[in-house]
Amino acid sequence: MKFISVIFGLITCSASQLSIAATDITLNSKQIESLGITTLALPKKQSGEVSGLPSQVIVPSNQLFVISTPLAALVEQTLVGVGDSVRKGQPIARLQSPSLAEAQRGLLQATVQSQLAKENLSRDESLWKDGIIAESRYRVSKGAATEAQAILAERKQMLRLSGMSDAAIGQLQSGNNLSSVLTINSPIDGVVLEKSASAGQRLDAAVPLFKIAKLHPLGLEIQAPLTMTSGLKVGATISIPGLHASGKLTAIGRSLTGANQTILLRAIINQGTENLRPNQMVEASITTNGKGVPQWEVPKESIARITGKAFVFVEIPTGFRPQPVEVLGEGAQNSVISGALKGDEKIALRGVSALKSSTMGVGGGE
Repeated sequence: MKFISVIFGLITCSASQLSIAATDITLNSKQIESLGITTLALPKKQSGEVSGLPSQVIVPSNQLFVISTPLAALVEQTLVGVGDSVRKGQPIARLQSPSLAEAQRGLLQATVQSQLAKENLSRDESLWKDGIIAESRYRVSKGAATEAQAILAERKQMLRLSGMSDAAIGQLQSGNNLSSVLTINSPIDGVVLEKSASAGQRLDAAVPLFKIAKLHPLGLEIQAPLTMTSGLKVGATISIPGLHASGKLTAIGRSLTGANQTILLRAIINQGTENLRPNQMVEASITTNGKGVPQWEVPKESIARITGKAFVFVEIPTGFRPQPVEVLGEGAQNSVISGALKGDEKIALRGVSALKSSTMGVGGGE
């Protein structure tokens, strides 16, 4: 019986706290001033937007190219600098590479060997058809011609990887003019983000020279609180109000960061990219699921939590009334709420803790 009485007492206490939370708080102007309570007008209804989310502008991975030295070489001349716009195929650097001359010599040798193998095959094919030589000799010639052709294709591919175009390779085969000058061309229309080498440097193969990117569209990585993602869907509108840029949400992370327990959101910005720079830190706004109910964005400090529920304190002629609300999303500074509000109310901004304590009839706590 004693145990049942204790349980009944706890239930009665909980019910009492909930009823207290719905009770008006009577305060006069002097009391309001002494408690440091200030109010603000409830903002205009919104479709469900959380603002002030810390974000970083990035270049989408499929739009970023790193141009490296294909062979060990000496940088003879760099033709572009950081921030320059470049066109696809535009020369951006010239290198001196003895390895290039060796690769060209290898191509010329392979060209001669391939031509000789073709001629031998043609001759032996005629002799075999006339019955002068055995079929085995014809097959040996055919195998040698195939092998020579494969070596030639390999030498051509090596020069392509070294930066030579097919036209330049054809000209080399016809003219036999070796050159150690290697011209590096831009692979895309874009902007030079980084330049890692200068004239006079000796570099090994595969050392980065430039980083070039296409800057439209741009990506955005957003750090969002977990509570905000409940009504979030891919395709939601993303905006950067201060820079007149906007786009769409493309991915919602599945894990929390260890440091600040936020979720990584990724977006593509396709409007206003000219106002943004890669690696720039910005504040983004994101449209959450509207759920078909009126919503307002209010400062986080105006929300009190009592017995696990969220409240705002609405100003009335006799003081304040605790109004239950639902928190739809929490940002760094503001939160999105919905509830039985008309939209023309004033809510407490400062002194919320004092109102919360008065509501609960205790010195604080949830």
